Amino acid sequence: MSEGKVALITAGGSGMGAAAARKLAADGYRIAVLSSSGKGEALAKELGGVGVTGSNQSNNDLKRLVDLAMEQWGRIDALVNSAGHGPRAPILEISDEDWHKGMEVYFLSAVRPIRLVTPIMEAQGGGAIVNISTAWAFEPSPMFPTSAVARAGLASFTKIFADTYAAKNIRMNNVLPGWIDSLPATEERRDTVPMRRYGTSEEIAATIAFLLSERAGYITGQNIRVDGGIARSV
Repeated sequence: MSEGKVALITAGGSGMGAAAARKLAADGYRIAVLSSSGKGEALAKELGGVGVTGSNQSNNDLKRLVDLAMEQWGRIDALVNSAGHGPRAPILEISDEDWHKGMEVYFLSAVRPIRLVTPIMEAQGGGAIVNISTAWAFEPSPMFPTSAVARAGLASFTKIFADTYAAKNIRMNNVLPGWIDSLPATEERRDTVPMRRYGTSEEIAATIAFLLSERAGYITGQNIRVDGGIARSV
């Protein structure tokens, strides 16, 4: 149990972010959720926490979330960065504007809250961060070009962060989901998975909860594939 600990979840109104919020609340965390739809704020209230309706592409909205959690509980022990969906097109048809948008959606949306919570975690003696990335960060697919490129950058950022902050008891890891049930299912996609099924948002949430827990206290700077073996089949 993590009674008394505080977790922030960005883009947590639905899908894997919402599943992570529910799992962490069940594990005893006090929950603060950011989402653009209002669903995250409603979910946080349902879980006995607090929420902000806003964007993870806005420093001001993210600061509102952090400030609200600090006013409510005075600490932040965990951060889960989820994200929405960025531009998709054939690789040479992606405009400069859409490449920048992809960086906003998949990379800077994680960097911004990390900048805000790290000094808090450092002052209180530690904390843990998990970024929801993609199984295609290292095995890129033309289906998800801006995601794969930006999240490869997130993997490098995570390793540098781990080098810098591990000695201060702040850990960061990435979870790399494959085909998950928060996406529309197709037989063609299912057939690419050695386990022959889509994963569940709850399985991703369980991995996130483990990586945030003291049981994962010696794990940092890693990219953990949760993809039914799909990366091995490429």
